Amino acid sequence: MAANHETAASCRRHLTLLLILSSSLIYSTTTNTVSANAIFSLKYRYEGTNRSLNSLKAHDTKRLRMLSTVDLPLGGAGRPDSSGLYYARIGIGTPPKSYYMQVDTGADVTWVNCVECTDCPKRGYHGIELTLYDPKDSLTAKMVSCDEQFCLEISQGPLTGCKANLNLSCTYAELYGDGSSSTGYFVKDTIQYDQVSGDLQTTAANGSVSFGCSAGEFVDQASSDEALDGVLGFGKSNWSMISQLASSGRVRKMFAHCLDGVNGGGIFAIGQIVQPKVNTTSLIPGQPHYNVNMTAVKVGSDFLSLPSDFFEAGGQKGAIIDCGTTLAYLPQVVYEPLVSKILAQQPSLDLRTVQDQYSCFQFSGSVDDGFPPVTFYFQPSLSLVVAPHEYLFLVDDLWCIGWQNSGNQTRDKMNLTLFGDLVLSNKLVLYDLENQTIGWTKYNCSSSIEVKDEQSGTVHLVGAHYITSSTARARASVNVVEIVTIFLFIFGCFPLSSNS
Repeated sequence: MAANHETAASCRRHLTLLLILSSSLIYSTTTNTVSANAIFSLKYRYEGTNRSLNSLKAHDTKRLRMLSTVDLPLGGAGRPDSSGLYYARIGIGTPPKSYYMQVDTGADVTWVNCVECTDCPKRGYHGIELTLYDPKDSLTAKMVSCDEQFCLEISQGPLTGCKANLNLSCTYAELYGDGSSSTGYFVKDTIQYDQVSGDLQTTAANGSVSFGCSAGEFVDQASSDEALDGVLGFGKSNWSMISQLASSGRVRKMFAHCLDGVNGGGIFAIGQIVQPKVNTTSLIPGQPHYNVNMTAVKVGSDFLSLPSDFFEAGGQKGAIIDCGTTLAYLPQVVYEPLVSKILAQQPSLDLRTVQDQYSCFQFSGSVDDGFPPVTFYFQPSLSLVVAPHEYLFLVDDLWCIGWQNSGNQTRDKMNLTLFGDLVLSNKLVLYDLENQTIGWTKYNCSSSIEVKDEQSGTVHLVGAHYITSSTARARASVNVVEIVTIFLFIFGCFPLSSNS
């Protein structure tokens, strides 16, 4: 009996050790090396759904407050039912748990809903199982203290009370114009992503990043039908996801996305893009977002007559490129002549107003044949062409204009130009923070791109992805069972036969 107790105690000790070991084995799988290529599988958040116009415009209304340095309370409601947000699935913690995160180039802070959030939904878009992050469940989680450099940078100085209590956690608060907020504290933990290892092949890789542990529900997640676990911030700042991974030497400080507006999903790759070739323009220095100098606007073959210094006026310089926004916003001085020239192509249209703000009409022919493309020009020789089928969207049997008048919707008529997924979809967009440039080219986002392996110099294909089920999590669970079972047999905790 004593021998049996001793064997049982030994097995319990081995089991505890093996559970920790197996968790580490599953998560680490590869040793991270300098300047690897990483990819994220994307899904089109509202793909395949019949959305009303209300919820998307409400999202952009709140988002414009977040992007701006001044109060921009936008009115109205509405969304194109063919547009939406894109999200990726990543692993966080050791052992890793899967989280569905909105990919956002207009946000710097990466955050995930945490166990303190009592109002967060259990399921989100299309029944996705949402997971609340708990630092206590991760072997690699570490609270970010108030005196760490990360906290000093993101808080723009020391937090109140930090000198008296150096164990104080680094807190944050994202406040919005409608009074909503996302608040919490920062945690440093391991994230898992896919590293390119060959043509259309990846291996698991990981790195440590600091991110927000949100105790309150994000402003855009009022409806559980649209909820996600959090936000992947790919903005310009030193604390964004791309900047943290690059500073640790794991990736190049450049990435690209190709959002498939037709089939959903797309490509999101970190590293040097070799093909397709992309023309670029310089980012405007000193701006918090991906701002670029826009020099002209053309509708069909006609250039709009605009003041030469117009795009330098106002509180936001140039045009903002942001895949976290859905629509496209133009200053009133651009919006009005642009829409007038578009509609002048079909003078007999019977315009109707949908939901008190959208100009809509019936049109039985091909919109690409009946209406002009819109072209935006940037320094020195970059252009962005938006086809009619991209800036027009169907609501029932009506075609509606997707351009939004930012001047008409802001309190101070601010000169805000912002390009969201309405114009960025079906284009490969390259963000090069090492050289402070951005560029794009029209592309089939269901195909593949070529990226360079910085270690070997070889070039690999990276294809489009579409998130299905959490099969990776299931495979990891099977591996845990197999590893633990094998070792328990070795330690004699399970009999190998009925006669043992």
